[in-house]
Amino acid sequence: MKERYTITPEALRKEFEELYGAGGEIRLFASPARINIIGEHIDYNGGKVFPAAIDRYLYCAIRKRNDSKIIYDDLFFPGHYEFDTSTDFKFSKENDYANFLNGILSCMKKRGISLPCGFECLIASNVPSAGGISSSSALECGFAWAVSETFGLGISRKDIALMGQQSEHEFMNVNCGIMDQYIIATGKKNTAEVLDCAKIEHEYVPLNLGDYRFVVMNTKKQRKLADSKYNERRSQCEEGLATLQAAGLNVPDLCSITPQVFAEKGSAIKDDVIYRRVRHCVTEMDRVLKAVDALKANNLTELGQLLYASHESLKNDYEVTGIELDTLVDQASKQKGCIGARMTGAGFGGCAIALVHKDNVDDFINNVGREYKKVVGYDGAFFGCSSGDGVREIF
Repeated sequence: MKERYTITPEALRKEFEELYGAGGEIRLFASPARINIIGEHIDYNGGKVFPAAIDRYLYCAIRKRNDSKIIYDDLFFPGHYEFDTSTDFKFSKENDYANFLNGILSCMKKRGISLPCGFECLIASNVPSAGGISSSSALECGFAWAVSETFGLGISRKDIALMGQQSEHEFMNVNCGIMDQYIIATGKKNTAEVLDCAKIEHEYVPLNLGDYRFVVMNTKKQRKLADSKYNERRSQCEEGLATLQAAGLNVPDLCSITPQVFAEKGSAIKDDVIYRRVRHCVTEMDRVLKAVDALKANNLTELGQLLYASHESLKNDYEVTGIELDTLVDQASKQKGCIGARMTGAGFGGCAIALVHKDNVDDFINNVGREYKKVVGYDGAFFGCSSGDGVREIF
């Protein structure tokens, strides 16, 4: 395993030839990380999310072989793995990162896809692992696109996303949503996507940030409570919906309720905790729609205020933040050039994002990082980013 550094496609091609030998057609593919600008914990309540692909990429170099052997290597992670196109792919803890790749091949086999020959594949990533910006989905979708394009399978971008989700569900045993895979497969530079997770439909929205940049702020906290609390929140939302439906509100899900209707009908929910959970879903859906309008109008100040409001709702109504995320957002709000910040993702750790003027990014990172360590006792991780393209062949 090599010491980690910022990989370039050119460097990866050179490493590929050193590892597997020169000759033949080596193809290179890029797969981005992502952020969710706004729309948290509403994907499973009938809501829409508003993600964007960012300019941090995982790269995949691939070349067909003359036999049926499949070979995986990663430049920065240990493990050389060999399989065969005839393999009945099963999850195995010993296969480490290869499970994400085999999960995709397993999904392809279930769809009746068979490869005429094997291939060798070298992976390298500039996406922080376990950094809360979806490194595993970047790996799945980047690899799936690389195999599809290399073998002329013609799998659509939407199906690449669905295959990534299917692999998580059936192979990795992770009951994830569709957002991560979808934005990575379909993203476009200088846009964000309004994604309807129920209908699996999206609309591109111009992401004109001008002199502003998103800064990703990683708490570097292990999210031990996320799974159990996630299931608890889903159950609470279901209870709230059932209560409102029993009171005569004819809606299919919480995010179909407008703030105005909730103001009139919400009192049917007598339990304060359930009431606040539902209020978050209703108001967060409203914030997504307002964020879309703000970006269409190039109103970044309005977008920033919506980010802050989202975090407050996630903190007080949905209760999924914690001292780490709250500290990041609180310190971000005090910095020159920052016009908005919020936690992003499941919560209880993971990441927050901030919208910061490009001239203030370095000072912002230094100041927030210093204050964060004072409060929680260890370092976070920070980087600025711009929008990026979805999975694609680079050369």
